[in-house]
Amino acid sequence: MLLQFEDFSLDMRRRELRREGDLLTLEPKVFDLLVFLIENRDRVVTRDELITHVWNGRIVSESALATCINASRSALNDSGEQQRLIKTLPRKGIRFVGDVRQQVAPAAELPHEAEPPALPDKPSIAVLPFQNLSSDPEQEYFADGVVEDIIAALSRISWLFVIARNSSFVYKGKAVDIKRVGSELGVRYVLEGSVRRSGSRIRIAAQLVEAESGRHLWADRYDRSYSDIFDLQDEITTSVIGAIEPNLRKVEVERVRRKRPDNLGAYDLVLRALPHTYSHRAEDADAAIPYLLKALELEPGYPAAHASLAWCYHFLYRLGLRPQDRTRAIEHARAALTGGTDDATTLGISGFVISMDERDYATGLDLFDRALSLSSSNVFALSCSALILSMMGRFDAAIERAQHALRFSPFDSLNYLSYNALVVCHLCSGRYADAREAGRRSVQINPRFSVCHVFLAAALAMCGRVDEAKAQAERALTLEPTFTVNRFLATAGFDARVFDKLSDAWAIAGLPFG
Repeated sequence: MLLQFEDFSLDMRRRELRREGDLLTLEPKVFDLLVFLIENRDRVVTRDELITHVWNGRIVSESALATCINASRSALNDSGEQQRLIKTLPRKGIRFVGDVRQQVAPAAELPHEAEPPALPDKPSIAVLPFQNLSSDPEQEYFADGVVEDIIAALSRISWLFVIARNSSFVYKGKAVDIKRVGSELGVRYVLEGSVRRSGSRIRIAAQLVEAESGRHLWADRYDRSYSDIFDLQDEITTSVIGAIEPNLRKVEVERVRRKRPDNLGAYDLVLRALPHTYSHRAEDADAAIPYLLKALELEPGYPAAHASLAWCYHFLYRLGLRPQDRTRAIEHARAALTGGTDDATTLGISGFVISMDERDYATGLDLFDRALSLSSSNVFALSCSALILSMMGRFDAAIERAQHALRFSPFDSLNYLSYNALVVCHLCSGRYADAREAGRRSVQINPRFSVCHVFLAAALAMCGRVDEAKAQAERALTLEPTFTVNRFLATAGFDARVFDKLSDAWAIAGLPFG
């Protein structure tokens, strides 16, 4: 049923309010209140009736009720002074006084006849309203706010298709079947959760589900103090996004591996390259590059393909010092920016390559900042910028970003970058035990990358554990026989004090200078 008044159209089934065709964003309770007022426009509606029908009889403060009424007026470009559509009658109640026209939705739009939407080419997700498990009905606003922030944050990830909140909130207060939700909304993944408050603590549980199979892909719980509700909401949103993004990437890679090899689009080709892209071995870069070049043939200018190529060519240059690889890395990093300025990962990779290979640190740091303004939990931007900042001698900023990366995505395969940044920072600040621990964790995450062993060797040397440092140096040379300190320093710009400290440590570890 469509309810039309002035230039507004309210779709009861879709729970959408539009003005001249433009979709307006409403809180669920605001939408419910507006519907109840319009449906009962022939009379004055009392406060008690609103509480009974909109809040299901729960205790609601006067301020919460007033806020909801004001939000309804604001959505309709009305106000308490004008009262053009929603009129308050003192000591009686409120009434909707607009002229309403009813229209039945076209048959093709009715749910039982509608064809389920096709799945998009890229990964797709719907975030369902979180259940309020608290006895306090006010927590429903907090739960809705968390979900809306998560939807907004996910929407900034350009490789992800995200269902708008007005569509996902259709399921609010209903028992849902995840497979049906996935079919009705045309999404591959669904995020659901719950909120519970107990005293001064609030707990949010969230889980990511593959809609078609019902398989749980990720779940976590956040238990925090309620002392600052807005900081809490931001913290939880950032943590959830930080966990979802890398988990979805891993799941998508596995999904593409299972697909028929003759069904390859540009996005699928980038995913097929992904397992080889970040290993930092020449043979893996050689395996990834043909996929990525083919992706550019299918979709010229594809930012994700350019960014991945920039990363591959950067490490080929570091391993072989061929000028053409450095040139290609910079060219692809710059090309990625042409169409990838709304994707945090693309900006993060481009910032890293432009900093390392072009030595344009001002542009690189600006790209990192732009990436983090889009997605403050993006592990590429955080970890890559942490490493660059550590090399520049900006230790406090590097430690902060490295710790954020490790907190938001604790199991990410890229965390060795953050740990390597921490090795440099702690080593240059005289915290040798902390540097050793960071180096140890880096090697655990990426044992086949020679540079991780090189940094651990430096930390062990400064701790006085010379035999262990020499063993790590030998391991690095086994993985990369052509490694020399001078070759490594030629591909990375270090601040003078960082350079001196690392050089001294590597000399103790016995690494060749070349």
